[in-house]
Amino acid sequence: MSAVFANALSNLGREALRIVLPSWCVACRSELPLLNNGIGRSGPVCASCWSSLPKINVPTCRSCAMPWKGETDGDLCFDCMPDPLPVDWCDAWGRYSGTLERVLHALKFERHDFLDDQLAALLDETLRDRDFDAIVPVPMHWLRARRRGYNQAELIARALSKRIAIPTELLLRKKHGGVPQSTLARDARARNVRGAFVASRRAKGKRILIVDDICTTGETLRACARALLREEASRVCAIAIAKAT
Repeated sequence: MSAVFANALSNLGREALRIVLPSWCVACRSELPLLNNGIGRSGPVCASCWSSLPKINVPTCRSCAMPWKGETDGDLCFDCMPDPLPVDWCDAWGRYSGTLERVLHALKFERHDFLDDQLAALLDETLRDRDFDAIVPVPMHWLRARRRGYNQAELIARALSKRIAIPTELLLRKKHGGVPQSTLARDARARNVRGAFVASRRAKGKRILIVDDICTTGETLRACARALLREEASRVCAIAIAKAT
């Protein structure tokens, strides 16, 4: 049996189970309508929860995507003014809270990998420009990726690639696992990822969009951008589904 045919059967079986078995909204846990027909649900999320996702509708810091409060002149927040990320811009679709936090938790920890296209659609509407040669997901260490079964940033990046016809390239590698960034205080995050990523020489001369699921302090994106720029990428920008504020 070919890999393509086996994958098609797997997808068919998964869709059949979704129709036959009851399912619940990953955000509010209410039972979903039987068919995903665009009425009453959006994939594994009910229509009410999807419409309540906390989108960022104000200007954001060009460096870290923090929602803009207008406390400084220019386009950098106070935290980024001394040392902005080495990117042309960084953006995020929404705030990492409420329903969006629960949806991303389901993607990462509850094997809801089929949320990738819905989340990529949010990035599609957020992109400031599309002047890129490659979309590059933030990598996971191979041991963590094997335990989880997938890298959620790569799933989103590949789904975005299909939407905007820019190829996904795995130009970054994480050298060591380290401690999960989410468990660390702000001042420890930079140390935890310093030197953690290595970029391919194929990054040279390329305009690159880094994709991640969540941006908190931006230190992971900083480390990734630095690795790509060391290999002479000509332009680096970054985007995430959510910004933790």
